[in-house]
Amino acid sequence: MANIQKLDPDASPLDFYGGELRRLREAARLTQPQLGDMIYCTGSLIGQVETTKKIPTRDFSERVDAALRTDGMFSRLVGLVLRSQLPPWFLEYADMERKATYISTYQAQLVYGLLQTEEYARAVLATGMPEDLDGMLAARMERQRVLRKKNPPLALVILDEAVLYRPIGGEAVMRAQLQKLLDFAHHRWVRIQVCLLYTQVRGRRTREPGRFVQRPALRQRPGHRLHRGHHLRPHDGQPGDGQGGLAPIRSPPGHRTLRREIGGADQPRDEGALWSTALT
Repeated sequence: MANIQKLDPDASPLDFYGGELRRLREAARLTQPQLGDMIYCTGSLIGQVETTKKIPTRDFSERVDAALRTDGMFSRLVGLVLRSQLPPWFLEYADMERKATYISTYQAQLVYGLLQTEEYARAVLATGMPEDLDGMLAARMERQRVLRKKNPPLALVILDEAVLYRPIGGEAVMRAQLQKLLDFAHHRWVRIQVCLLYTQVRGRRTREPGRFVQRPALRQRPGHRLHRGHHLRPHDGQPGDGQGGLAPIRSPPGHRTLRREIGGADQPRDEGALWSTALT
């Protein structure tokens, strides 16, 4: 006789999700392998989600909704499940991030979480040796939906140039990550700027601390080149020449002073603005 694990749906959003998945699957008179065949996964994965041993993804939830005809219930519930996987100390920030109309962040060590590829995020999260890496990764990818919603926030992301040189996850991972940053050139509501390691004066690199300079949307055109597989370098064009040249904006201290019209988008509103220097 099978040993069926009892679930407490009140214990957590994940327990509730697993309990509902089991209840509706059994109501449809489907075994775990049968449901797995319908949504192109193994019966074992269905069982692991039902018993909270695996975190469901949004794609998994959408396929379950289609198979069980649940009118999007699991697709709506998975957001709560993934949110519950975030560290408790980060929940308040994630909530502000979700509601913000304007996000401004400075990142000195890593690419901002909302701009990370899945493999880059996996390499970053793995350094802490978490017990549930897949759950944390799914939660981070879920956060990125804020940039794809109908009315996304205006996001100004300032990266220290060292972030582009730091080989997180290896060369292939960094190549894909830099390509994703370049792809944001086509995103109206995301503006990426870089704080150079050194100040460039009349074409010469000095040892003075770098100022904040603007690389318009990190466009990959004849001026931007990838060196040694993953190093991004600007071209030699002049600021304002229309070819993606560097344009000095404002020096430290404080990225809060950088609030201004960005890339032709509307001015950000005061309400809902979110400032961040967290390594997220």
